[in-house]
Amino acid sequence: MKEKETQKQEFLFDKGNYTILLIGIAVIILGFILMSGGGSDDPNVFNESVFDFRRIRLAPTTVLIGFGITIYSILKSPKKSQ
Repeated sequence: MKEKETQKQEFLFDKGNYTILLIGIAVIILGFILMSGGGSDDPNVFNESVFDFRRIRLAPTTVLIGFGITIYSILKSPKKSQ
């Protein structure tokens, strides 16, 4: 009889990687929320709030930081426990 080898199934990431990944996704969502709004109800009236600091500088920077956090969580090597 052949002895079946039992292998412990390991996930690709550990709990820390998933935590950092969720933080990165939350930062990306926050950036898109900051980017929203600024429209005008009347199409004949131009609203200057489209060119506000929040929508031009802060929101895209927040989204890029979120993508950076997400990429870090993917590239971070999980700790090997023995």
